[in-house]
Amino acid sequence: MITASIVLYKENSETLKKTVDSFLKLSIKKKLYLIDNSPTNNLGTHFKNAEIEYIFVGKNIGFGKAHNLILDKINSDFHLILNPDVVFLSNVITSLINKLRGEENVSFITPKVMYPNTKLQYVCRKHPTILDLINRKLKISKNKTLTNEYRNQDLTKSFYPNFIHGCFMLFKTTDFKEIKGFDERYFLYMEDADICRKIEVTNKKILYFPEVEITHQHQKGSSKRIKLFFYHLSSAIKYFLKWGF
Repeated sequence: MITASIVLYKENSETLKKTVDSFLKLSIKKKLYLIDNSPTNNLGTHFKNAEIEYIFVGKNIGFGKAHNLILDKINSDFHLILNPDVVFLSNVITSLINKLRGEENVSFITPKVMYPNTKLQYVCRKHPTILDLINRKLKISKNKTLTNEYRNQDLTKSFYPNFIHGCFMLFKTTDFKEIKGFDERYFLYMEDADICRKIEVTNKKILYFPEVEITHQHQKGSSKRIKLFFYHLSSAIKYFLKWGF
């Protein structure tokens, strides 16, 4: 049994439909939770299915808090945190589940992530520091960025990074519930870095598994809109106050 949750905010219905269809094509028992932070419930009319539960929040409560709304509902073996702009083949989930079952100390697994133009997304990172974030924004040192993204090693092979960007995180449900999901103090951004720290504290690991792949549009909103930039800045401050600089 697998469950999945997607947090929505004014999503393009056609893009979202491709993501939903990718999940519904799975042949195993499944349930998808669509948690809508949009100001209207228009998206709900597009997704009427016995394997989907649409939850209209009525306001934007943030990414992590919205995912946490279904913590008490899920009693699956595996739970997928999924972005609304991801597509994948059915065998991806099967392969990831088989790998995750054999990794006793791994809490979640992520496949190779590609852009629609087939270029690789570097989703694995070292734990962030203030200097790392400044460097990424100002592009001071290219070498520092490459090191932070593990580009100095063979990314065609599985390994256990410090953290993985959260567009597609397949959890053991018991582990996700044990750490109580996401820290709800982050409205948007840094919650994936934070949850990887929480997993580390429990002496568990996360696994990057590039033998299967997904496609992710990755909008990079915080680099394009000033409001999202300040959300990112606020989350970064909370992260470093919690985990150190």
